Amino acid sequence: MTDVPEAAAPDAPVPDSRGQEPGEILIVTGMSGAGRTTAANALEDLGWYVVDNLPPQMLRPLLELSGLAAGALPKIAAVVDVRGRELFSELPAITRSLRDGRQLRVLFLDASDEVLVRRFESVRRPHPLQGDGTILDGIHRERERVAVIREGADLLVDTSSLNIHQLATRIVELFSEEGEARHTVTVMSFGFKYGLPTDVDLVADMRFLPNPFWIPALKGLTGEQERVREFVLSQEGAREFIDAYALALHPVLEGYQRENKRHSVVAIGCTGGKHRSVVTAIELAERLAAVPGVAVRVKHRDLGRE
Repeated sequence: MTDVPEAAAPDAPVPDSRGQEPGEILIVTGMSGAGRTTAANALEDLGWYVVDNLPPQMLRPLLELSGLAAGALPKIAAVVDVRGRELFSELPAITRSLRDGRQLRVLFLDASDEVLVRRFESVRRPHPLQGDGTILDGIHRERERVAVIREGADLLVDTSSLNIHQLATRIVELFSEEGEARHTVTVMSFGFKYGLPTDVDLVADMRFLPNPFWIPALKGLTGEQERVREFVLSQEGAREFIDAYALALHPVLEGYQRENKRHSVVAIGCTGGKHRSVVTAIELAERLAAVPGVAVRVKHRDLGRE
């Protein structure tokens, strides 16, 4: 008996000519002044490949490109709006034709007329559709053009009561994968003798602890080795400082997430960046890993310079 191959699921992604499945695509659209740029920046920070002011007719080639990229472009966000002029009118039809078998969603950003007028006035820019009329005239024209798109959108976000930080946080909440870190903190050890790091947010000084450099058996070792770790952590105040500093950083890292600050650097210094700062950076990183939504990296800037 001949086996009959099963039919492909109707909602399965359609592979391109090279057999690659196209990646996920998100169309970001909505009212001018409702926060498309902020949303696009937040998506880019999340690792999406963002294309701004894309004509709707270019969506299909973009999907094909994502398939040809063999996984290099797994998530693409295309900002499509009335700046596309007459081309924009074809967005609803093109979106419907592209949905078949593809991971395609539409995010529509909106805000009240009063808020949009205020935002345009604050930046002293005309509405793209106001012509010789007022800002409100342009808003009304745009609402007519986007009504069908708004009705068929997968996600609708009203930004009337949101500032740019709150909107960015909302985008992160919507598009972060479950378990994905919303903030990455780098704990960096360094030596003061080589200068303060210039790209850090917070600095701690471990020179209040005895220096293993002056102990012959430890001088040639580093803070990555157990003998140095045991010596540093056995000193009075060492563990107490690390525990207290980690606890103090918890609300800081949580606040960074609320303000949509995606990256921060905590620098830990000692004289040469070889012993005390290295031990402390490693220990601190282990404690900070317990903060929800935070990914922790360790970097030893000056290790090996001596």
